[in-house]
Amino acid sequence: MHESKLPAPNNAANAFETATPAQGYAGDVSPQLAYTWWRAGTAVLVDIRSEAELTWVGFVPDALAVPWKQWPGMAMNPQFDAAIQAAAAGQKMLLLCRSGVRSIAAARRATELGLVAYNILEGFEGDMDAQGRRGQLQGWRRRGLPWRQS
Repeated sequence: MHESKLPAPNNAANAFETATPAQGYAGDVSPQLAYTWWRAGTAVLVDIRSEAELTWVGFVPDALAVPWKQWPGMAMNPQFDAAIQAAAAGQKMLLLCRSGVRSIAAARRATELGLVAYNILEGFEGDMDAQGRRGQLQGWRRRGLPWRQS
């Protein structure tokens, strides 16, 4: 099992310290800002990846798991709406997926349900590198934020 070390506090002047407004949901935040809000208790971190992704790729300890789509076949999770509403508990939500794309759709849906939802840019693994591999350039894991792998 792998577990990363906790990151050093971010420099307040860092460009990663602000949310960027977005159309259809509260906005986009960097992995570092999401981590800061979550650990401060001002937001709920919800990993929307499938159970297979959490098991095979890695997960954020103590994040809530509410799959947007289900493996196999990646069909929509019929319990997503109820689960995301229960997870919110009156706080803003930070939604994490593999690359920051599915979490945009989930943030829009959460907003339609009346929640304050943010997309975590870069996701857990980030964009693909020149060799077609994720996890090499950016993302929650690459930024040194807490994660584990089974």
